Amino acid sequence: MKHLFLGLLLLSTISLTAQKQDKIEMAINTQLEAWHKAAADADFDAYFDLMTEDAVFIGTDAEENWQLDQFKAFSKPYFDRGKAWSFSTLERTIYHPKKAKMAWFDELLDTQMGICRGSGVMLLDGKEWKVQHYVLSIAVPNENVDELTQLKKTHDDALIKVFRAN
Repeated sequence: MKHLFLGLLLLSTISLTAQKQDKIEMAINTQLEAWHKAAADADFDAYFDLMTEDAVFIGTDAEENWQLDQFKAFSKPYFDRGKAWSFSTLERTIYHPKKAKMAWFDELLDTQMGICRGSGVMLLDGKEWKVQHYVLSIAVPNENVDELTQLKKTHDDALIKVFRAN
């Protein structure tokens, strides 16, 4: 009887932990969907309110490593025109260690650039999950890598010289 009780206690603990994990992942998923929707709706304040004060956004261009204030300045004209960018989620995986106030994720997105991959870090800021670090990249099929490499060779060579000179 004692073993049965301990087994039931263990199963209920595991079940409660899984439910809590599911709620956390649902909350993170909701925030990410709201963040992408705010961009699609060109809602500047809603978009940036879903980012931490020390957020970083890494764009698809090698020179796009934006601290939050820089990213706001870059993005503002797009939002002001009423059309920022529109990303819809194709799939997302969220990783959240137990009791952590941080999570990370990767996602595939349907965008105006075709399929892109996003990945990032979410931070629990008070009671709300916010984007702290985000990396966006254009997904390139392996069979097109050589063609793409040739297409960007001149630009990359010049940029490599700049980085190596610093």
